Amino acid sequence: MTKPRIATTSLAGCFGCHMSVLDIDERILQLVEIIDFDKSPINDIKEFHGRCAVGLIEGGCCNEENVRVLREFRKYCDVLVLLGDCATMGGIPAMRNTIPLEECYKTAYLEGPTVYNPSGKIPDDPEIPLILDKVYPCKEIVKIDYSLPGCPPSGDSIWQTLNALLAGKPLDLPYELIKYD
Repeated sequence: MTKPRIATTSLAGCFGCHMSVLDIDERILQLVEIIDFDKSPINDIKEFHGRCAVGLIEGGCCNEENVRVLREFRKYCDVLVLLGDCATMGGIPAMRNTIPLEECYKTAYLEGPTVYNPSGKIPDDPEIPLILDKVYPCKEIVKIDYSLPGCPPSGDSIWQTLNALLAGKPLDLPYELIKYD
C-alpha cells in the first residue's frame, strides 16, 4: 500500500509555520514512516507528483503567483489546512492593505530610506509576479477545509491535526493547543 502524500507551501509568509512543522521534533521520524512529502520546501520538491491527502498552506496571497500556487494546491490536495495568521487573515503582510499600492511602490523602489535606484524606475520585468491590490487570506481565493491559528501555530497542534486527518478522525484540538494568551 502506498503512503498518503502531504504537500506544503509558503505564500506571503515568513516560513515560521514551516519551522513549527519541524518543531514536532523527533516525531517527524514517525511522520515520514506513515506519509511521503510531495511538493514542499521541506524536501525541495518543486512540482506535484500525484494526488495529496493533505496540503499545508502558510501565508496569504499578495501576488498572482501566490494565487496560482494556492489554486494548484486546491486542485491536487484532498484537504487544505491553513497554518497561521497570515494564511487565515493576511497577518503582518496585510498591513499594506491600508496603504494605496502606488505609495507602496514609491516607498519600496523610489523613496525609501535605503533605496538606491539611479534609473528611477519601478521594476516591471515580466518575470516578477504582479502584485495584487491587497493581501488576501487564502479562504477568499479557494475553499479551505481547516485553519490553525497562531503566529505560528504550535508543532503540537500541527502534529495532532495531521494525525487526526490521516487517521480519518474528526479534528478536535484541545483548547490548550489553540489558545494564545
